[in-house]
Formats: sequence, structure tokens, C-alpha cells
Amino acid sequence: MRTVHRLLAACVLVFPWAAAPAAQPLSPDEAALYERRIALLNGGRAADPSGIALYDPLEAIPGAAPAPLPIRPEGARTISPDALAAAREYAARGNSRSLIVWRDGAVELAEYFGNDAATPAISRSLAKPVAAVAVGRALALGKLRSLDQPVADFIPEWRGTDKARILVRHLLDMRSGFLVQGPTFDPAGIWSRAYLSPRHEDVLVHEYPLTHTPGTRYEYSNQPSDLVAVLIERATGRRYAEFLSTEVFRPIGAPGGRVWVNRAGGVAHAGCCLLAPPELWLRLGILLLDDGRWDGRRLLPEGYVREMTTGTPQNPWAGLGLYIAGRYTDRRGAANPDVPAPKTLHGEPYLARDLFLFDGNSNQVVYIVPSLRLVVVRTGDAPPPAPEWDNAVLPNTLIRGARLRPGESLPEPQPR
Repeated sequence: MRTVHRLLAACVLVFPWAAAPAAQPLSPDEAALYERRIALLNGGRAADPSGIALYDPLEAIPGAAPAPLPIRPEGARTISPDALAAAREYAARGNSRSLIVWRDGAVELAEYFGNDAATPAISRSLAKPVAAVAVGRALALGKLRSLDQPVADFIPEWRGTDKARILVRHLLDMRSGFLVQGPTFDPAGIWSRAYLSPRHEDVLVHEYPLTHTPGTRYEYSNQPSDLVAVLIERATGRRYAEFLSTEVFRPIGAPGGRVWVNRAGGVAHAGCCLLAPPELWLRLGILLLDDGRWDGRRLLPEGYVREMTTGTPQNPWAGLGLYIAGRYTDRRGAANPDVPAPKTLHGEPYLARDLFLFDGNSNQVVYIVPSLRLVVVRTGDAPPPAPEWDNAVLPNTLIRGARLRPGESLPEPQPR
């Protein structure tokens, strides 16, 4: 514990670009918690490959009373049995824990591979679109003025600094200008403290460095997404978990979940670490498919989903917490497209150019195809290394198997 305290005290010297030391030093109990997290990250992954042992403590996000989505009878399904079977087989081979296929008002397939519908999924970066939906809801409630509002309106510590140029949209489209995400093994390092510290919000607000002018470069990082929880709490005066529960989960009839908070009563991680049954992500996909409306009630501002599904010059495949089809590339990852980094295989173009998706670590994915009113959820563990997971297989299998109604046509494919 004392070692951690000494390392934290040295951080400003180790990282001279820090604007200021953390607003409040860690208490002995907090330092001990930080030390446990560092130990888990350094040596505990063999015993805990999911990483869920880090998520202590967790805060509840109460959901709605159970009201299952309609299930389409076998004889009335709008996707062929062969396509549904092929999709299930592909998901099963890929270490999936859930596969849900919904089309135009009803579930056509729900498979949980030995789990059940209530088993929480470890969302990883599927939490980032949730954060973007939370921002949209705060906009609809008038708690935020616009996506182009300076975050410094709510984080006044940034006023008069280069961080004053960061806009709300930059926390969602990865153009904040913050240092790119990197390894998190050194307890004195900025990446470790920004992720694992029991006061990670102080590290993010006071210390996490800019490396580029906001809005000029795409760099993937958990840090700007985690700042969404700070933004929501300061803009609304409500805890992030309560805001999600009252303003997002319950209105769309979603089951409840839990989110990692940095300390008891502390700040949530909005960029990761949300546990909830797969149906949550299905319902969020339907919400976005319907332009932010649920049962006729508008929850997100008109045009907000269009903003979420619009790329930027710095990354045409990334919107606000989402990825979009864009022009076909056989490899796409979370990092800046120009940076050598792991990329997910796309063996062929998507068969719908309007497809967009939630995409998280271990190939947690939600595909949304507005032109076919199709939503597909896959959660689970990382697929085996061979054969390599192909991000185009599930949606294309189901699109090819779609039964078209009179006057309906297949969507236009992703352009090359």
C-alpha cells in the first residue's frame, strides 16, 4: 500500500505534461483497492480471463418489470430456417453465449448456449453506445444544449486550458485529442490510474493529457467514454446508474444490470464494465432502428441517430459510440485506421450499406439493418483464433435468408 502511495506522489514528476495532481489523494483503503486491481491486472487474468474480478464494487441499474418481446411462430418467420440454423451454428463455433435475431417486431431466434436469458453479458465496449444513448437522452431532456457544447461548461476545471476545446461529441466519436489508450500494467502510469484508480474521475479531469487538438484526430480510448459518466452526473445532478435506469432502461422495457463504479458511492465507468442480459442490447438496437422512439414515445432527439451513424473525416467507419458500414474494407478495428493494430476480418462487404453496429472486445456485437428492420445480438467469449471470426458472416447469412414481402427488395450492399 505504501508503495502505491509513493508511486502516486511521484506521478507529476513521471508525467510532466499533467495539468495538476489529482484533486484528492487516495485514502489508505482506496490505495489498497488500487493495489488489488493492479495485482489482478498483472497476474490474475489466468485465473479470471473475463476480467470481471476487477469490477468491484458494482452499482445496480434497475430495469423494467419483465415483459418479453414477442416471439414469431416458426411458420410465420421472415428469415429462412436454413439461414437461422447457419447463424446459430456460426455463433456456437465462435464461443458465443447468446445469439438473438429480431426482425420487424418479433424475435425469430433466441439461443443462450447453456445459459439463460437472464444471464448477464460482460459488455466490454458495448457500454460505449449506451453512453452515447445517455447523452442523447440528456439532450432530449434539455440538460445538454447540443453535441457541439463545450464539455468545460460542466467540467469548469478545463476552462482556460486546451481542454476547453473538447466538445460533447468528441467524447463519443473518439476525437477528444486525449492520449491514445495503451497498456495498463505500471501502477504509476497514467493509463493504469485512469482506468483502475478508485478516483479515476479525478485523474481524467486533472491529469489525463491531450496529445492532439480536439476534433483533429481519431484515437480510440476508454477515457473519453468514461468521462461521459462525469458529464451526465454534472449536467443532470443524478447518478449515472439512476439516470440510465430511469431515462433509458425502464422506458424501453429493458432488464436491469449493474455497472462498475470506481469506489463505493463513486463514479461509474461509462466506457466499459456494464453487466446486463443480452436483451438490453437488443432493445437498444431496436430503439436506434426506430430513430430514438419507443412505443411512439421519442426518447432521443430527432436526428440524433443520424448523428450517431455518421462517420468523421478522421474515421469514416466510426460514429458516436457506433461503427458504420461505410466503404468496404476487409479489416476494421477500433484504432485509428492508419495505425497498425489488430483489426477484425470482414470477408466480404456487408449486404446492406445502411448497416451499423455496436462492437466490443471479444466480438461482442449488435448489428442493426434499418432497411430490413433487422437486429442481431451476439455476446460471448473471444472466438477461437482459427478459423478467424468474420464480422460479415452473421448479418450476411441472415440477410441472404430474408423472406421478402410483396414490394420489398433486398438492401443495397456496402459499396467497395
